[in-house]
Amino acid sequence: MLMRTIFLAIVALLASFAAPVSGATSADQILQATRGFVEQWAKDQSEQGYEIIFEVGHIDSRVSLAECDQPLETSFTGDPLQTNRPSVQVSCSGERPWRMYVGTSLEIHGPALVAARPLARGERLTEKLVSTQSVQLNASRKGALTKPENIAGMMMRRPVSTGTVITPDLLEAPNAVERGDHVIIEAKARTFSISSRGKALADAAIGEQVLVENLSSSRTIKGTVVADGRVEIPM
Repeated sequence: MLMRTIFLAIVALLASFAAPVSGATSADQILQATRGFVEQWAKDQSEQGYEIIFEVGHIDSRVSLAECDQPLETSFTGDPLQTNRPSVQVSCSGERPWRMYVGTSLEIHGPALVAARPLARGERLTEKLVSTQSVQLNASRKGALTKPENIAGMMMRRPVSTGTVITPDLLEAPNAVERGDHVIIEAKARTFSISSRGKALADAAIGEQVLVENLSSSRTIKGTVVADGRVEIPM
């Protein structure tokens, strides 16, 4: 009798592991939420002229998480334009919160700027030196530039061949001041500013810091280049 009782208890315990948990969030539900999110995102992108090709990864069918008393929340964990394998976070913010990550394979095809001819290092770009072609925008983490106005006046950091996708890392801003240039030094406070003449002691682009010599006092000071021939110093 004792052995029969132990046997029945073991059978009941094993059955409890094998049976699905009532009210749990299943792997299928998580996959459905992921697929629905990516499909809607792809539809939104197609309306903006992009072509999206995607696959949703697999989840172990034995996965079972707490039942969620709210709609499942979904979002990309990173920028899909910078990776072809973004993860989707599926989460529950209900009384028993949890989160899970589902891998995807994603291709985004759309118009981007490419070199219309071989470009040399240091060459200053104009709209005539680039053309627009359909490329895979998320083929690398470097990103791709899509608007001609974003490259106008920029310089090539290194040479590229015809058809190369123009990415931000290929470009650098031209110098706004060069060593020996006479510049306007503007010392700014909240309510007033004072301007004086100076001389740049190094090359610098807009947004970079540079040493300048004040021609009136012969003092060397550091400021930030804010425009061609203008250096700003906070007071």
